Amino acid sequence: MIKKSNNFKPTYDWSNQEALDMFNNSSFSFQIDKIYYNDFLNSVNIIPDNSVNCIIADPPFGISFSGKESLYNRKSTNVQEGYVDIDGDYGVFSQSWISNLSRILKDDGSVWIFSGWSNLNSVLNAISNTNLNLINHIIWKYQFGVYTRRKFVSSHYHLLFLTKSKNYFFNKITNYPLDVWEINRKYSPNELKNGTKLPNELVMKCIDFTTKPGDLVFDPFVGNGTTAVVSKSSYRHYLGFEINNKMKQIINTNIKKTVLGSSYVPYNSRLIE
Repeated sequence: MIKKSNNFKPTYDWSNQEALDMFNNSSFSFQIDKIYYNDFLNSVNIIPDNSVNCIIADPPFGISFSGKESLYNRKSTNVQEGYVDIDGDYGVFSQSWISNLSRILKDDGSVWIFSGWSNLNSVLNAISNTNLNLINHIIWKYQFGVYTRRKFVSSHYHLLFLTKSKNYFFNKITNYPLDVWEINRKYSPNELKNGTKLPNELVMKCIDFTTKPGDLVFDPFVGNGTTAVVSKSSYRHYLGFEINNKMKQIINTNIKKTVLGSSYVPYNSRLIE
């Protein structure tokens, strides 16, 4: 719940029935609510111009990561095989996929890009070569990090909020939205998953602020299917790509067991005195 302040009301709000109606009445000229199991860059042309309301991207960080390393203190048997990191020039990789976002994004749409600190400069440089505008540089602070001996422990990610135009959709659902988000990672010790997994709450926050029910949320690096799950549970449509075919059963199961609208709560109902 969010504390109510000075009679604040969200900019936009919808009842459960209104949100369901918006979801059911939205129409697209191409297939949605689908995950393609191939490389986004090889198939991006199947997405029409100006067709996506929001893009949420958590790309490989280019740090020789598989998720099975002992320093992450997890059972390697709980991490699905096939995670693909970036071995080549991270700047070239960043430019290759980020340069494709503006074409498919609607004029009032938004982009959220997650990044670690080690290759953040490459991501920012790639953005500077597009017509996307950096609106906020958000810090996601979580509750733990990998133990270090001679440097500070990293316990945050960078989250870049971008738009295509100045007339972007933004639903101010809290009176004083800060650019540091403290959201805990969830422990799932016996769950088979991809190398990394974002908390549902984190992805939901991006969706809440920059989409409406019935909008289309696109994820070029689906991973565990979190963006699709959160979208479906909040009356948004989804579309995405995942290069690791071994994740197909996990992703499909995660989406199938998600009840449409199950996490949707009208924003004004979340405010407390």
